[in-house]
Amino acid sequence: MGIVVQKYGGSSVADADSIKRVASRIVDYKKAGHEVVVVVSAMGDTTDELIDLAEQVTPKPPARELDMLLTAGERISMALLSMAINVAGVEARSFTGSQAGIITDDSHGKAKIIDVTPGRISEALSAGYVAIVAGFQGVSQTTKDITTLGRGGSDTTAVALAAALEADVCEIYTDVDGIFTADPRVVKAARQVPFISAEEMLDLAASGAKVLLDRCVEYARRYSVPLHVRSSFSGKVGTLITDFESARDFPVSATEMFSDARRQEQENSMEQAIISGVAHDRSEAKVTILGVPDVPGKAARIFSIVAEAGANIDMIVQNVGTNGSSKISFTLPAGDLEATVTALESVQAEVGFSEVQSDDAIGKLSIVGAGMRSNPGVSATLFQALAEAGINLEMISTSEIRISVVTRADQLDDAVRAAHTAFDLDSDEGEAVVYGGTGR
Repeated sequence: MGIVVQKYGGSSVADADSIKRVASRIVDYKKAGHEVVVVVSAMGDTTDELIDLAEQVTPKPPARELDMLLTAGERISMALLSMAINVAGVEARSFTGSQAGIITDDSHGKAKIIDVTPGRISEALSAGYVAIVAGFQGVSQTTKDITTLGRGGSDTTAVALAAALEADVCEIYTDVDGIFTADPRVVKAARQVPFISAEEMLDLAASGAKVLLDRCVEYARRYSVPLHVRSSFSGKVGTLITDFESARDFPVSATEMFSDARRQEQENSMEQAIISGVAHDRSEAKVTILGVPDVPGKAARIFSIVAEAGANIDMIVQNVGTNGSSKISFTLPAGDLEATVTALESVQAEVGFSEVQSDDAIGKLSIVGAGMRSNPGVSATLFQALAEAGINLEMISTSEIRISVVTRADQLDDAVRAAHTAFDLDSDEGEAVVYGGTGR
């Protein structure tokens, strides 16, 4: 048998009983003959609680010290899980991110992994241990300080270790049964997707799908790491994420194998789907710059300022007027809004625009599907469905396999449900189950 890397999110290890349940699953894998590496998040809402505590001490905690504080959550989880596995009769050893060889840059709060040297993990596996690794954290290559990887950091830790260890599969355990056609918290009739390409999953993740973040999927795709998303609360088979030509090439997990008939049924279902899923994002804001002189170089200067402010731009729309000026609108993470507006206002006289407007009450809806390449009329179906639901559109952006629109935040849930129904994605098998998590 091969190496299996598993990641368990905060809802999966939220309390002692949950930790014991996860430990039992891990022990089954180990007894089946696999070498098992486990990455864990902090228990439940521990990270958010630690942030709240820090902000009670100071509204602007130093980034280095905040990282030191936040990484304590994962260290608690790893130690407790290791204890539970040892009690169950299998030897386990726990490791912090730095002990596991997760080497990052020195950007506190959103560090990027630049290397993985899992020597101690390999030694533990060779000695017969289950290796438990604290997710979400690493150590700076230059400063040797502890760093955190930002949102989705534990998933990224798991994928990075799977790539470095050449694992057969990276299993991401969460509080839903796999990848769904929409967020089951918003669309009760969302349907589970048995297979999805890494290309489609990357676009869904980048568009706001919460089950996986885009940096995790991109890392997996770059290093050809097979992903298997499933629930730690059930025995259901979950969703396989692969760009392999045939799902049969996917190295499925230890305890469950698809029969040939089941595989064929799911492959055929994939081929027939035009839209794989509907994603939404409430975390963006919009900036509109009015009266931009319609001459070469102005847009370049504006977006240079935005880049210097550290904002990642998503959608951009420019409208050229008849009076020699234009209006530029773009979306960006809401957390970057204040700094970006301040930076733009500081160069208003230099660039020559008349006004900067900001709006943090927007929502983004995206439909994603490889079938869009060969099926005309997808845009018409989407816009008709949104119009019938009374949804007004403020921005539109498209790619080969994605259409995104911006609307009012308070209309977003209705827009998601309307799009989901319009593309026949509603399930007739009852409501999707969300097993845990508070959504903080």
